[in-house]
Formats: sequence, structure tokens, C-alpha cells
Amino acid sequence: MTLHYLAQQVIYGLSVGATYALIALGYTMVYGVLRLINFAHGDVYMVGAMVGYYLAQWMIQTVRAPVWAALTVVFAGSTLACAILGFVIERFAYRPLRQRPRLVLLITAIGVSLLLENLFQLRVIFGPTPRHYPQELSTALSASIGLLGLTRLDVLSLLLSLALVAVLTWIVLATRTGLALRAVSFRFDTAMLMGINTDRIIAFTFMFGSGLAAAAGVLNAVRYQVDPLMGIGWGLKAFIAAVLGGIGSVAGALLGGLLLGMVETLLRGVLLPRAYTGYSDGAAFVILILVLLLRPSGLLGRPAQEKV
Repeated sequence: MTLHYLAQQVIYGLSVGATYALIALGYTMVYGVLRLINFAHGDVYMVGAMVGYYLAQWMIQTVRAPVWAALTVVFAGSTLACAILGFVIERFAYRPLRQRPRLVLLITAIGVSLLLENLFQLRVIFGPTPRHYPQELSTALSASIGLLGLTRLDVLSLLLSLALVAVLTWIVLATRTGLALRAVSFRFDTAMLMGINTDRIIAFTFMFGSGLAAAAGVLNAVRYQVDPLMGIGWGLKAFIAAVLGGIGSVAGALLGGLLLGMVETLLRGVLLPRAYTGYSDGAAFVILILVLLLRPSGLLGRPAQEKV
């Protein structure tokens, strides 16, 4: 194994980890506000990939637009569509049950997940057969730049993830909406008594988190393929990344995603023999068990203190 090959694996691991981080941010935002694990979030990621697929087909094959223009429309359109979907899910699935026990909300989240998975397997919408983005888009993003085999997709994944994390951090720390979000996260009932429109803040949280998942869906769909069940594995691993970093922490979601992507990639490409590379997917679950045993609050999370 050469140093050049190891550097390529590290770069690819960071690129994959950045995608995990984008999905994990949605989990951590919703949990920070509602203390709810939104298990439908992985399927919102899948919807983003599918909306991007149809937009890419339209822009490349019908409009004959340049790749950069098609890519802009794909990201903007899928992000907007998933933001609207996030609002609809929160408004009609979770908000009416907000005063019910958390187990009811958890079951509802699983139900919404199954609904989306089966709905998009209908042939009138997408169908069960995996598909690929237009070749022009994939070829343009897979082009290598630099000496280490760095591709445009790797650069786009890293820069987009860091930019969106920066935007989210700015919103949380420097805007009135962010101040209200922190207040709702700290004490839901007190924030309501202080005049904060909690429904609006929660809707914003779902919309922003769903938009991040859509961006991750487009990146992965270009790298791999579009599949109605693609949200199951990636959504679960992104949840593990959020737990690893400290669910409820924006920086933790980024750190957890990057670490998980690095571990999986190095196991698959460097540490494990070729016959056992399939076991690298199990690394996420081993990490989850270790985190829950050794540091349940995650790497950057703070242990919760409850008064008795």
C-alpha cells in the first residue's frame, strides 16, 4: 500500500463523512428542539435524491442546459421540495400528537418512513428499480483534480457540508430565529410563555433539516444511484454519526459524520482483507454500542442532568 493510495482513501472517507454529517444535522436539530428521533428523516433524504433525479433529467435532456446550471437547479429544487415535505410531515404527522407520549411520536415517525418508502416504489412515481443520474452530470463531477485523485464531487461534498454547517451556526448564534430556537431547545414551555411562536420555530427546524438531507441525497445519488430504499441504511448510519458526535450538537454532528465516514472507508480500503470488506458496514453499529457504553452523551455532547 502506497502513501498515495492511503491519501486517496482519507479524502474519500472525508467526502462520504461530509454526506453523513449533512443528514445527521437534521437528526440533531429535531432532537435538540423536540427530543424526538425523526426516523422518517432518512426517507426525506431519499426523496431529495429522487426530486434531483427528475430535475437533472429535465435540465440535461430536455433543456440541454450546461452542467453547472443543471446542478444549481437540481440542488435548489430538491432542497426546496424537501423543505416543503419536512413542513408537511411536521404539520400533519407530528404536531397533532405533540402532547402525546414520546412513544406515540416514535411510532408515527416509523409509520411516515414506511409510507414514503412504499409510496415512491409505485411505478407512477418512481418504481422499485434503481436508476442513475444523467451521464453528463456524473462524468463532470467524477473528473479528477489534483495529484491525489481528488474529484470534483469530493470537493463539492466537503465545501457544501462546511458551508451549510457555517450557515446553520450563524443562524443559531446570530439571528433572532436562532435565539428563539435555542430558547425552545432549552425550555419548551417557558419559551412559549415568553411569547415565542414555538410552532413556527419547530416548523423551521424540520424544513432546514430536511433541506440538508436533500443536499446529501443529491450528492450520494450522483456518486452511487437512486433507490427508493436508499434512505434506510444511510439514515441509520447518519443517526449513529449524530449519537457519536453528541446528538443535539451541530459541531458534534459534523465531527461524528466525518469520523464515521473515515472509519468505514479505511476499514473497507485499507485495514480489512478484500474478502471481508463487506463487514465494514458493521463498524457503525460497533461504534454505536461503544458510545452508548462508554460515553452516552457523545464526543461533544454534555451529560443531561435531571432533577428528581
